[in-house]
Amino acid sequence: MMIHSQKLVHLDYETAITALKQSDSVLATIINQIGDCTLAHEQQTGDLLSSLCKAIIYQQLSVRAASIIHQRFLELYSELSADSILETSDETLRKAGISRPKIAYLKGLAQKILDGLPTLNDLETMDDESIIQTLTQVKGIGRWTAEMVLIFRLHRWDVLPADDLGIRAAIYKAYSLPDLPDKTTVNQLGQVWQPYRTIASWYLWQSLKPKV
Repeated sequence: MMIHSQKLVHLDYETAITALKQSDSVLATIINQIGDCTLAHEQQTGDLLSSLCKAIIYQQLSVRAASIIHQRFLELYSELSADSILETSDETLRKAGISRPKIAYLKGLAQKILDGLPTLNDLETMDDESIIQTLTQVKGIGRWTAEMVLIFRLHRWDVLPADDLGIRAAIYKAYSLPDLPDKTTVNQLGQVWQPYRTIASWYLWQSLKPKV
């Protein structure tokens, strides 16, 4: 079934921001403090293989460390492909700073690509939950990683990564909660942000950044 899902790059941000402000006074305060939403400028490019390789490498690492390792990984290839990853020795990948579990994930992903994992064009025709179910069949790709692909590569605009520590920390801080919220609490709170939960998530992430 074809899904005619509006993309972030075509989203009327003013409409989204107005709706979010009207639906949630706490989020409205954050939006006023942050200003314009620049999420469209943060979108990734490249095919599904490159997007998922980056997502795997970035898991459980600081942005700085992950960026260095990811760059070393890319420098191993004149052209990144499933075949080239499978042909790379584990030792070479280890020297680039990639852990043994992630090496297994990268090679497993490469094999899934060769076996017929749907392409980005295929995924474009699917709804968000179907995409998550498809991507999480790959070992090393969990729901959070799939949600990052939805937000930053497929440009879907109603995604709320309820397990994301940054989202939970931002909600804990902004809403003065007694404890760090669990997934259920995040999803309940985020119901009023539909259909712009991606935009709300972006503002929550921004609220944690140091003010300059």
